[in-house]
Amino acid sequence: MLLTGGLKSLLPQVLRRIIRCNRLSISNTSGMAEGYKQANVVILHKSLADDFEKFCHANDGPLPLLYRSQPGDWKCPTLSSDSDIRTDCLQYRKYEHGACTGSLKSLKEYSEQLKDMVTFYLGCSFSFEKAVQKAGIPIRNVEQKCNVSMYKTSVPCYSISMFHCNLVVTMRPIPESKLGAAVLATSELKEAHGAPIHIGDPGLLGIQDLSKPDYGDPVRLHPGDIPVFWACGVTGVEAIVNCRAPLAFTHSPGCMFITDLKNDNVRSLGGIPEVHCISQDPLHFSIVSAEAAQKIKTLETLIGIDPGERGIRHLQRQGELLGACLALSHAGSVLITTGFPTHFSHQPPEENDGPPGALAIAAMLQALGKQVAIVTDQRAMDLNKKILEEAVQLGILKKPIPLLSYQRESADSALMFLCENGNPGRPRYDHLVAIERSGMAADGNYYNSRKVNIKHLVDPIDDLFLAAQTIPGVTTTGVGDGGNELGMGKVKDAVKKHIKNGDVIACDVEADFTVVAGVSNWGGYAIACALHVLRCCDIHERYLRRAVGFPRAPGERLWLPALPSVTKEEKLLKALVQLGVRSGKTASLEMEVDGLPFYNTHSAMIEKLL
Repeated sequence: MLLTGGLKSLLPQVLRRIIRCNRLSISNTSGMAEGYKQANVVILHKSLADDFEKFCHANDGPLPLLYRSQPGDWKCPTLSSDSDIRTDCLQYRKYEHGACTGSLKSLKEYSEQLKDMVTFYLGCSFSFEKAVQKAGIPIRNVEQKCNVSMYKTSVPCYSISMFHCNLVVTMRPIPESKLGAAVLATSELKEAHGAPIHIGDPGLLGIQDLSKPDYGDPVRLHPGDIPVFWACGVTGVEAIVNCRAPLAFTHSPGCMFITDLKNDNVRSLGGIPEVHCISQDPLHFSIVSAEAAQKIKTLETLIGIDPGERGIRHLQRQGELLGACLALSHAGSVLITTGFPTHFSHQPPEENDGPPGALAIAAMLQALGKQVAIVTDQRAMDLNKKILEEAVQLGILKKPIPLLSYQRESADSALMFLCENGNPGRPRYDHLVAIERSGMAADGNYYNSRKVNIKHLVDPIDDLFLAAQTIPGVTTTGVGDGGNELGMGKVKDAVKKHIKNGDVIACDVEADFTVVAGVSNWGGYAIACALHVLRCCDIHERYLRRAVGFPRAPGERLWLPALPSVTKEEKLLKALVQLGVRSGKTASLEMEVDGLPFYNTHSAMIEKLL
């Protein structure tokens, strides 16, 4: 028997000959023939082969197809010079009608049946291990001399005919400081599953216990390690189980076929990836291209000008717009609130900064297929109902969205509102957005910028943002332009120091992400534009769909019409004027917001953002 000693430096053809002779005392091929591609193997009847190939193309993250053989062909000339698939894997599994009925060292005794069967060779993550190590990143399972951990997830693959299953993933613990390097090292190795499909809490994939993998061995995380998940070719094994074919064979998980191909042919997936944390509880990171991230930072810079000379530059934190929009991009259901009744002596008291930005966000979320609702003050329900009806008629919203109100009736009212039966494990919303919404100050009151207490006009929607801090998986964004808006508690020290009356009016309630803009509506427009940038980013789009299913074709970008436009915003502002909603700074019923004319100021900002 040969031991594992120098196996990582042996050439593939030598290793295959050793495996063929059954002379290895190892349980998996991780770390062997460093720098060469390894392959998952699926062997099934020729009548199923065409549909299985379509299944692979429909889910090319877990099932990157390296080679498909002819029926009865035991060789794969484009992958290796002298191989025999009947003998060249360390171990095989036999499946009959969906049940695993045995583990085998060789398939030679089934040579007759194999004459009517087709072999599929599918890319494997063992292939990228050398590239990861070259980037200075430890491979924990190699260090611990064990197989990689593999888990069944709750993520469904795209079904083709009788082939259907959930995604299987491998997990590798990566030091947090090395996450970006690990994504970069693997992102272009598409035939080895490419970039990770999830970084962070395994529960977000439906994995309950990392110490109990479905395949392979448990791998210990070191302090500071983050679990990183890649799509896995064992997904093909699950598809074979579910299709219940009378007879099929696969490699035994971890016991790969080693090819003669080096890992030096990279395919670009659309730029250099970046990793960003979007949630601490549960821990969740997202991936985006550097180009898309830079575009969003440019949007953030554009809206950061201070036409009112309030000193808002002191409140700005770089990267908040990107973080907010990445979190929104991952959300399935979003609750938006707006409404600042600064004009307490007028009816209605609302200002016209806020609703247009809220509708711009809602329109884009709606176009992206997310559930959206708006919550506002009970006394302003009729006004907001009319605004939403106008938005549908003007084509800003493609369909009506629910309008809700919130009242504090008991200590758990906020939890009952946000979660089914008040259960934090079943939230109704993944993300809350407040845009130009009056926020509670440290003394429990609500103030406009002139230090006038308007608490009697404001329902305690802040409760929802405070409750969200206690609900795992719910993130929040606050958009404001003066520091007294809901969510600005994150920058309250700067508000107190740099904003007029800040010591009194500063909002005390934090959001996870704080988007500061010269006018809050601009923040809403920027969020809509940034969500568009993210959905057009191939790297982020692949991560969102977990590398299963087909990428959306450029011609299918149905969210493009949802972007704000000068024409739509002009019509909406005219409708707000008709409803008596006034400019914030001047209280005038003119085509202006915060005392700034729509034409040449707000219209110019919309054009710049677009």
